[in-house]
Amino acid sequence: MATLTEMGTHGAKPTQTQLEQKSFVEEAGLLFETVGLPRMAGRIFGWLLISNPAHQSPTELAEILQASKGSISTMTRLLLQIGLIERISLPGQRRDYFRIKPNAWSELTKQRMVQITAFRQLAEQGLNLMQSTGSRSLQRLEEMRDIHAFFEQEMPKMIDRWEQQRKNRLEEGKG
Repeated sequence: MATLTEMGTHGAKPTQTQLEQKSFVEEAGLLFETVGLPRMAGRIFGWLLISNPAHQSPTELAEILQASKGSISTMTRLLLQIGLIERISLPGQRRDYFRIKPNAWSELTKQRMVQITAFRQLAEQGLNLMQSTGSRSLQRLEEMRDIHAFFEQEMPKMIDRWEQQRKNRLEEGKG
């Protein structure tokens, strides 16, 4: 298996598809970095989104991404904790593989609801603390509370609509 960097080396010109795959993986790495996650975690995630087969062993990930097995181990552990990937085993094979977790995005969004609730509760705590002062911070705290209360109200409805839409598409054979 050629690494993403090797694609097109050794005298062979990379195909347009290989160049696009390499670019996609790098973009995933950069996107992860912009949200505070390690670039390598994004590169692994990006490769798992487009790889064929959809599952990859740690050794395959290390080869294709030209990363150490230690780095792959650390970053796959992070991606497992976040809930974006899962570890699987295949019948008759001794090694484990990683793949994108089915329904990862809706599960991740549901997990974010806990954070949203925590932010709303923190804002309410601050409002109780500052209520008697008449401080300008009340406006900031009210905004914080209100937007998170809005998300708490609307996100479950959005997730329900998404799941229904996805179910309908799968039943229609479009998913």
